[in-house]
Amino acid sequence: MNNKLPHEGPESMMPLLPVFSRVIAATLMALVPLGMAHAGDDNVKIGFIVKKPEQAWFINEQRAASELGQEQGFSVVRLAGEDGQQVLSAIDNLNAQGAQGFVICPPDVRLGMAIANRAKQYGMKVVTVDDQFVGGDGEPLEGVPHLGMSGYKIGQQVGNAIAEEMQRRGWKMENTGALRISNNELPTARERTDGATQALLDAGFSKDNVIDAPQQNTDTTSAFSAASPMFSKYGKFDHWVIYALNEESVLGGVRASEQYGLSPDQVIGVGINGSGAAFAEFSREKPTGFYGTVAVSSTMHGRQSAENLYQWIVQHKEPPANTETTGTLMTRDNWESVREELQL
Repeated sequence: MNNKLPHEGPESMMPLLPVFSRVIAATLMALVPLGMAHAGDDNVKIGFIVKKPEQAWFINEQRAASELGQEQGFSVVRLAGEDGQQVLSAIDNLNAQGAQGFVICPPDVRLGMAIANRAKQYGMKVVTVDDQFVGGDGEPLEGVPHLGMSGYKIGQQVGNAIAEEMQRRGWKMENTGALRISNNELPTARERTDGATQALLDAGFSKDNVIDAPQQNTDTTSAFSAASPMFSKYGKFDHWVIYALNEESVLGGVRASEQYGLSPDQVIGVGINGSGAAFAEFSREKPTGFYGTVAVSSTMHGRQSAENLYQWIVQHKEPPANTETTGTLMTRDNWESVREELQL
């Protein structure tokens, strides 16, 4: 006996399938904002890779980026990239963590294409800070937004500050040597020291009195090694001015001048950045040959570059191709007020 009720077979369900399909589809659409749609906002994770994680400038940049992330609801992974292999490993690490992009100050600007390709492979967005990628032709790499100092203009500020202090002290330019500590393989370094040199020449300094001291790295130890032999080799000068791409390198030159036997009133060293290295020097009980530094807000660089990347990820708003900043002269007399003003 067949007890099946009319319309109880599979064919009886056919009219209801479109209804169920619409219900399921509507349910899934309702769930999307709770997961996938918010992945572009609430779950954003970015990397912040720097070439010298122990230097105060980069410590401050990474910290500022992390603080911005806490304020705006995204995560920042701080990583070191001191050479090409470490950078690529850091990018692999970020991909494994689900990061959507990264900010980077590269250890070598010529690695730009390799870094950009690795980012593209993982679908990550990348922006540079401080040092800008260059292509095989030596020109800035297109398609990678950058935020950094105007190296040449910052350098000019350094040179002008030195020239003004020389005039205030009544130094004769013909009796003064200019120690230019630089790594010419790094475009950023070359731009800064070229700007400072030109400002000195414009002020009446003799090109013959500009002494090059090539450094292998960009830290104090490397600068000390580069500067030390120059003081004895050019012992004819009564006074010295010292400039470089950053504070650490200028401090290396100042330490070398002290070892040679020069007193603070025979040396004018002016750095670039405005970080802990300068604060420590200004806080010494007695002044040294480190006269000042052109301070730039590393806090702003860290926050703004992270903000640019975050907005690019969540709002698809690509940052400007190149944003340049300038600085403020910081000396022993005003360093605390400048530090507060620039939020350093």
